Amino acid sequence: VQLQASGGGMVQAGGSLEISCTTSERNDNYNVMGWFRQAPGKEREFVAAITWSSGSTYYTESVKGRFFITKENAKNTVYLLMNNLKPADTAVYYCAQGQGYGTQYPHDYDYWGQGTQVTVSS
Repeated sequence: VQLQASGGGMVQAGGSLEISCTTSERNDNYNVMGWFRQAPGKEREFVAAITWSSGSTYYTESVKGRFFITKENAKNTVYLLMNNLKPADTAVYYCAQGQGYGTQYPHDYDYWGQGTQVTVSS
């Protein structure tokens, strides 16, 4: 499985940005797609996740109501729309794919993309 993330960039606080992640394989064995982020000097943290089968979504508390994860099965692609961005959202964002036994921890995922930088200026 290979994951390709794209769409990062720089935006001012309050702005919006959408990042995407395309997987080479979408199947029932690897049913969950997640987004994590890692800021300099900090641990990688869960942001959002979605399941291919049902479209169930999961968010960390700090992004609820601002970030929205969606999927497009025909393109094997998930999207993360980020609204009302804050400087604290600045990080490298990673997409990941897992079997679906969990969603919120890095060890729940088996495959990782290369990461895309999101920078929010104040």
